[in-house]
Formats: sequence, structure tokens, C-alpha cells
Amino acid sequence: MGTPSSEKSIHQDDHANHHHHSHDHGHHHHHGDLTGSKLLLTVLLNIVITVSQIAGGLISGSLALLSDALHNFSDVVALVIAYVANRLVKRPSTQDKTFGYKRAEMFAALFNASVLIGIGLLLFIEAIQRLLHPEPIAGGWVIGLALLSVILNWVSVMLIAKDSEHNSNIRAAYLHLLTDTLTSVGVLISGVLVLWFNIYWVDAAMTIVIALYLMISAWKLLKHTSGVLLLFAPNDIDLDKLVAEVDRIDAIDNMHHLHLWQLDDHRIHLEAHLDFKEDVTLSESTKVIQQLEANLAERFGINHCNFQAEFNRDDDKHLIGQC
Repeated sequence: MGTPSSEKSIHQDDHANHHHHSHDHGHHHHHGDLTGSKLLLTVLLNIVITVSQIAGGLISGSLALLSDALHNFSDVVALVIAYVANRLVKRPSTQDKTFGYKRAEMFAALFNASVLIGIGLLLFIEAIQRLLHPEPIAGGWVIGLALLSVILNWVSVMLIAKDSEHNSNIRAAYLHLLTDTLTSVGVLISGVLVLWFNIYWVDAAMTIVIALYLMISAWKLLKHTSGVLLLFAPNDIDLDKLVAEVDRIDAIDNMHHLHLWQLDDHRIHLEAHLDFKEDVTLSESTKVIQQLEANLAERFGINHCNFQAEFNRDDDKHLIGQC
């Protein structure tokens, strides 16, 4: 009868001790609705860009504008996916979904990062072809709509720039928008250079730089989201230092059968067996575990711990447990 109560108090204590450390995480949840609203606004702005470019492409006969409109449409799809994932993640946990939809944003980020690499490759191939076979940039329509695209995409980039720093889903959407902004700037500059100096290769050269930047950034995001979904340990936690922190507690003999993973960008989970040196009472072991949880939250940002207290148990004492 005492166990649920003790467990509840452990989590409450952990939350209280971790409150200061996880200020950024709390900030994220507090402004979750605002982030969703910003994403929705970027969707609407990109719909305006896409429709404008389709109209401009049809009127001017510019294939470049129509292809750019298709690229912007892919951004609309990516942003809609990001927005839906952002909404899903706020749904509460249930009996059949005990983690809720906390990983929806990671799946969205993985999908969008994969698409970004594909777009980067296509941009790179197209740029090489343009270098080999330069084409004149169409007149005022292209430059005018490129300017519109730069302005609206830059507004979109600024809307979600801050949120992209600590959210992989928003980061993927941000990269989509930033690439579009840079591409449109490239079209503008090359259009002006063509009109004034007849220099045709600048557009292709800028596209290669943008494509390379996009693929490198998307690859980093792909590695991160894949690692989270495959339950890899967070890169920024040194396991040796974590073990040393546990060893500092006199009552604990050793820690083994450890699993450390991220649920999403903001939640780090740890489970392990703890060998106690003495056959202590349940209340005494609870007190030790509470202290350990507070230490790990403070030093490593671990939000959720699940420890199994043991004494004289004959089991595998290796640090990393085999599932």
C-alpha cells in the first residue's frame, strides 16, 4: 500500500528539484499553442507564394517559376505535417497510449529531413546541368515573384526561428523555409546580374552552395531523429560521468542493467538496477533514490528515472543490460 504513494512522492520531488534545470522545457510547453499558431501562419504564407508562382509561371511562360512553385508546394506539405505533429504531441496519455503521441514530432522531423535530402540532391543535379547548359532568366515576372517569395519566406523563417533551436520537428520546417528563402535570393541576384551583365552561371553556383548546405543540415537532423527513434543514448550525456555520480552515493554498491534514451527532444529517460550495500527498508531506499533522481536531473537533465532497488541478487552485473 505504501509503494504507489512513495512512487508518487518521488516523482513530485523529482519535478520540484528539476524545475529550475528544465526551465527551457517548461517554456516550450507553456508556449506550445503559440508555436502551433506560428506554424499555421507559415502554412498560409507558403500557400500564397505557391499560388502566386503558379499564376506568374502560366502568365510569363516561365518553367523556372512553375518548378519553384512545385518546390514551395512541397514546403506547404512539410509544414502541414509539422503542424499536425505539433498538435498530436499535445494529446494526453491514455491507457492504450501510455506515452501519448510524444514521438509524433520525431516521426515528422524524420520524414521531412529525408525529403530535404532528396530536394537537396535534385537542386544539386539541376544546378550542374545549368552550369553545363546556361539558360537566361525570364524578365520582370520572375524577379518580382522571387522578391515576393523572399519577403514571405523570410517572415516565415523569423516566425519559427526561436522554436527551431530546441525542437527537431520545427527545425525541419525551418530548414525547408530557409532553403526557399536562399533559393529565392539566388534567383533575385542572378536575375539582376543577367539583366545588367549577362552573367548566367551565378544562379547555378548559388544553387550548388544552397543544396550542399541543405543536405548537410538535413543529414544532421536525420541522424538525430533516427537516434531518438532507435532509443540511442543522448550524445551530450557522458555515461562514465553518470556512473561516477551514482558511485558518489554511499548506500549504493553498483548500478547495472542500464537503459538510457530520449522520448523526444525534451524528455530523457533512465532505467537501471541499483544494488544496495545493506538490506535497507523501503522508505530508506526511497529516500536514497529521491536524492539520486534529484542529482541526475540537476547534472544531466534526466527527467524520468525508473530504478529497481536490489540487495544480494544474483544477476548480470554488466552496466549495459541486454534486452
